[in-house]
Amino acid sequence: MQQLPKGHKKLLNAWAFYDWANSVYSLVIASAIFPIFYDLIFKKRNNYVDILGYHFKSTATISFVTAIAFMIVAFMSPILSGIADYVGNKKAFLRFFCYMGGLSCIGLYWFSPDNFFLSYTIYLFGLIGFWASLVFYNSYLPDIAYPEQQDAVSAKGFSMGYLGSTLLLIINLIMVMSVPKEAPLEQHLNMMRYSFIMVGIWWIGFSHITYYYLPKGISTGHKVTKAVILDGFHELRKVWNDLKQNIVLKRYLASYFVFIMAVQTVMLIATYFGAEEIIWETESQKTTGLIISILVIQLVAIIGAFFTSRASAKFGNINTLIFLNAFWAILCLVAYFVETPNGFYITAGFVGLVMGGIQSLARSTYSKFLPDTTDTASYFSFYDVTEKIGIVIGMSIYGIIDQVTGSMRNSIVFLGIFFITGVILLLRIPKEKK
Repeated sequence: MQQLPKGHKKLLNAWAFYDWANSVYSLVIASAIFPIFYDLIFKKRNNYVDILGYHFKSTATISFVTAIAFMIVAFMSPILSGIADYVGNKKAFLRFFCYMGGLSCIGLYWFSPDNFFLSYTIYLFGLIGFWASLVFYNSYLPDIAYPEQQDAVSAKGFSMGYLGSTLLLIINLIMVMSVPKEAPLEQHLNMMRYSFIMVGIWWIGFSHITYYYLPKGISTGHKVTKAVILDGFHELRKVWNDLKQNIVLKRYLASYFVFIMAVQTVMLIATYFGAEEIIWETESQKTTGLIISILVIQLVAIIGAFFTSRASAKFGNINTLIFLNAFWAILCLVAYFVETPNGFYITAGFVGLVMGGIQSLARSTYSKFLPDTTDTASYFSFYDVTEKIGIVIGMSIYGIIDQVTGSMRNSIVFLGIFFITGVILLLRIPKEKK
């Protein structure tokens, strides 16, 4: 078909529609159905897995695998960003990682403790496929939209992603609940396995609407060489050197690095925590309760982001972030004592309230502190890598404490220390810059 001009409504809608396609991974696989499935299949093994002669807690193992995935993504991101700036066919890279992620979701149908290496490798590829595809997806935005359109189309993508993923999660919830409570466990597990297949088909299938309209990419005439591959790392080093002269941005990034590792770790392990540490009356109540909790978090997060935006306008970004970090620290302490489903629902609601807010405000605050430069892409690449490395450290520490102490509650309390440290570091930012 004829290539649509930059700023065309169909082109913008097609780009935003990829959020509808891929967001089902982050909600159904990363947050809801798979963590519940994972907990159930390891119950009969007392939540432990034997790997290369070592005895690991199942929750600690998934934390370590997630940390490895983000380590790979953190290393790949600068390389992929460098290639995205020079190569003429971004669509091929976007499609490749989309297929990797989607097929990995389908592959989770065969996830089993008996084939731990293959199973965790499939899970690893799913994570890499999702996050790596976002590098190319995000890099398309300035190519297809004018500056005055970018905020609106980006927000539209977020909204479509939320609607699409919530819709599929509700369908999956109905599927899981359709199995009689007295039915054998394997029937419940099979419904969850079908959910994984649906996520992969949904992701790959709907992404073709995006591919149909998106251009191959804006070619600069450059070929991918060693210099191009290393260009992303050179840009990161340049930003690192610039930070030495920008005390405000340097101190803010230090605080961000600490508190975002705790935020992302809590988001990634929340369902695993609820599955293992909360006292549910039946397995059916656990499954339904955990999925509903995730939906509550999704809904409340939107409200939280709105109120956080209003609070930052009145009290300032840094003051609001200080409050949010303090609130997160209290939530971590409260979570240590939560044992009942009702307590978990209430805690999940408060997590949603501050989850969306701290993420959106952290990014906009970083944007405000950027120096007067046209090279914002390098600064946001640095920001992205900072977040990924933080996740690697957060998930690793969480997994180690869980493995050594045998309880996820101890890990949650330890994460509260990161939020307190975040408060201290935020207080060190020069007051006149707040």
